[in-house]
Amino acid sequence: MRLRFPRAVPRTAALAALPLAVSLAAACGDSSGGGSDDPIKVGLIVSLTGNYAPLGSEDKKAVELAVEQLNAKGGVLGRKVEIVFRDDKTQPDQAVLALNAIKRDVDAVIGPVFSNSALAAEPIAQRERIPYLSLAPATEQVEPIKSYVFVTPALSADYAERYLQYFQHRKITKIAVAHDSKSGYAVAGHKSTLAMAAKYGVQIVKDEAYETTTSDFSPIFTRIKDSGAQAFLFWGTGAPGVTVTKQYVASGLKVPLMLTASQASTLWLKPVGAAAEGITVQSAIGVVGDHLPAGPQKQVIDQLAGPYKQKHGYAPPQFAQDGYSAALLLFEALKKANSTDGEKVQKALESMDLVTPNGRFRYSATDHSGLGPEYISVNTVKNGQFIPTDWAKDQLAKTVSGG
Repeated sequence: MRLRFPRAVPRTAALAALPLAVSLAAACGDSSGGGSDDPIKVGLIVSLTGNYAPLGSEDKKAVELAVEQLNAKGGVLGRKVEIVFRDDKTQPDQAVLALNAIKRDVDAVIGPVFSNSALAAEPIAQRERIPYLSLAPATEQVEPIKSYVFVTPALSADYAERYLQYFQHRKITKIAVAHDSKSGYAVAGHKSTLAMAAKYGVQIVKDEAYETTTSDFSPIFTRIKDSGAQAFLFWGTGAPGVTVTKQYVASGLKVPLMLTASQASTLWLKPVGAAAEGITVQSAIGVVGDHLPAGPQKQVIDQLAGPYKQKHGYAPPQFAQDGYSAALLLFEALKKANSTDGEKVQKALESMDLVTPNGRFRYSATDHSGLGPEYISVNTVKNGQFIPTDWAKDQLAKTVSGG
C-alpha cells in the first residue's frame, strides 16, 4: 500500500476564489450536454439492511436531500436527477450483484459505505467505465489509482495521520492500538498508523486485533493496562465501537480511549449514552460546522445541516456528510463535463476543485481521494455533543481561512 504523505503543494489555500457547492443553483445549466429530457440516473448502493444499515440509511437521506435541492432548482444540464437505489445488505457479494443489476441503467454510481463492499464492487465500475464515488474510506480503493473510482470520505490513512499529529501536539509518544481484522477500513487505518507512527515520534507499545463479532474487550484492556501506553487508539465501525466504549468505562482503564470518525454520529452517541462523556472522537469537518468561523466552508456545511435537521430532527452525522458531499461532487462533474458521458465525467472529476461539507476536494489524475488530514477534527464528547479540542479548532480555522 502506498501511503499518502503531505504534498508539496499546500492544501490550505484561501477558499474565497473557489467554485463552491454553496448554491445548488450553480449546478443547473442548459440542456446542451444532455441531449434528452429523460432524467439523469444515479445509482446509490448502500447498506439498508445488515450491520451497516444505520450508516447506509444516513447516506441515503443525505443523497436524497441533495437531489431534492438540485431538482428544485431545475436539475443539471436541463434534466432532473433520479436515484436508483440498491441495498448491499452489508455483504460484499450483494454489492457486486447490485452494481451488476444497474450498471446499464445509470450514468454514475455512489456507494457503498461498507469498505469491504466497496472494494468488491469497484472493479466492475472500473471495467464498465462508470464514474463511481465511494462512501467508504478504505485506502486501498485509490492506492493504486483506478481511473473511474473516487472516494468522498477522508481515507483511513488520513484519519491515522490526523491522530498522530494530535499525539505529537499532546506529547503522547506511546500508544496502544486495536483494530477489527475483518474490516477493510480498520485494517487500512491500522496499517497506516503503524507505517507513519515513527514520523510523529510515536511508538506502538501494544498492538491488538479483534473481530467484528467480539463482545468482550476486557482481555485487551488487561494487556493495555501495564503497557505504558498514554492513549488507546481503537479502529472499528458499528457495534464494536459501542461495546468497547461501554466496557472501557466500566473497566476503569485510565489510558484515554481514542475513537475514529466511524463513531461520529448519534448511532454511537445514543446507545453509549453517558459513557460517551469525555471520550475523544474524530470527525469530518462538517460534523463540527457550528464551531467554524464564517466563510465558504461553513456556508456549504449549513446548506446541508439546516434542511437535514429540519427534515429528520437531528444534525447530519458523519455518514450524511459523506453522502451529501458525493452528490455535490457528481453534480459539479456533470456540469463541468456538460454531458453524462462516462469518460467526460471522469475527466471532470479529475480536475475537480470544490468545497463540500467534507472539505475542499482537489481530485487529480494522481489523487482520487481529494482530501487531506487537515479537514479532520479531533473532538471531545461534552454533554452529548462533539466539541473540537482547542488544537482542532485552531487547526480547522487555519485550514478554512487559508492560514
